[in-house]
Parts: sequence; C-alpha cells; structure tokens
Amino acid sequence: MTAVITEARLIEMEGALLALDRVAVGRLLAAASPLSHVEHLIVPVLERIGAKWEEGQVSLSQVYMSGRLCEELVDSILPPADFSRKSVPPMAIAALDDYHLLGLRLVYSAMRASGFALINYGRTDIAQLVQLVKADGIRILLISVLMLPSALRVGKLREALEAQGCHLKLVVGGAPFRFDENLWREVGADAFGNTASDAIAVVTRLCEEAT
Repeated sequence: MTAVITEARLIEMEGALLALDRVAVGRLLAAASPLSHVEHLIVPVLERIGAKWEEGQVSLSQVYMSGRLCEELVDSILPPADFSRKSVPPMAIAALDDYHLLGLRLVYSAMRASGFALINYGRTDIAQLVQLVKADGIRILLISVLMLPSALRVGKLREALEAQGCHLKLVVGGAPFRFDENLWREVGADAFGNTASDAIAVVTRLCEEAT
C-alpha cells in the first residue's frame, strides 16, 4: 500500500536532507513505496529546497548534497538495471553555455529518483552538445538555463542538431522561459517545464507518445 505523504512528512524529509541525515532520509523513504518516493516525496522536497536557495535561506552546497543523497538512496532501491526503472528512449540533460547548474541538478536528481535513466552532460556549448547527442543517439534532450542569452541559443542548437540529422524532442526549463511564456516556442523547443515535477510529466508524456 502506498503511504500518504503528509505536509508533516514533507517537512521532516526536507529537514533530514538539509541536515544530510542519511539514516533519517532512508527511514522516510522506507515508509513508502518506490513510486510514491519520487512523485510525492522526493520531487516536491527538492523543489522546496531549490526555492529556499533562490530566497537565500539555504546554501548551494546544501542543494547539491540533498540532490546527491536522494540519487544515491534511490539507486540503492532501484539499481540501474532494476526492472522497476522506466523503459525510455535514450535521454540526456545539459546546461547550454551557462555556469549556473542548480536547475540542472534539481531536474536531474528528480528524474533519476523517478526511475528515469538519463545522461548528465553538465555545462556544454552547442558544438560539443551536438557531438554528444549524435554519438549517444539521444531522442529526448532536456536543456536547463538561467540567463536569457543562453535561452536564446537554444534556437541555434536546434538548427545545429537538425543539420546533423538529430531529430529529437527538446525540452527546456529555467528562469527566462518562466518570465516569457512564449519563449520556448520561439526558440524551437518541443516543450517547457516550469519545475522538476513539470519536467517529469513532460518527459513521461513524450515517452508515451513515442511508443
């Protein structure tokens, strides 16, 4: 039976992650089924921690380590080859010409915690990213940006990918796309995710459409 994730449970998980209390985090995860871990516990808590970083309430290192701890513990529950992991097309996430990797870290952690296997390319430029995508046969690519110039380069990335015969689904996220609700369409993306939860929902839909 799936455990009910209460507000008190979310607060408890948030505190355990910020304290890097592996025992407490493990206990909270064990109280629910694997599906509810990711959809109703880990993802919203990581988003809360990310929001607190934006408000200056927690440090970047706490955000980073919280994500890493979630990934490690979920991997112990759902190893990479475990049958419970989702069967999906090859996918990856990257930050395009942007040094701010917080958004990427939150989405990557949430995606992996949700059972998705994806490659983290980290910070890349267009030329490098096209090479990586082509070599790995990526079919769904998530792009995280914080600055507007980086967001505008997504259009050039789409052109470069098409020129190399890389026909994939491009999902974007980050502050510029939240400020301008039409920007993701203008740069040639296929979808936009406002939060880590949105990214999971978008990728789930794209995977279903591909089957």
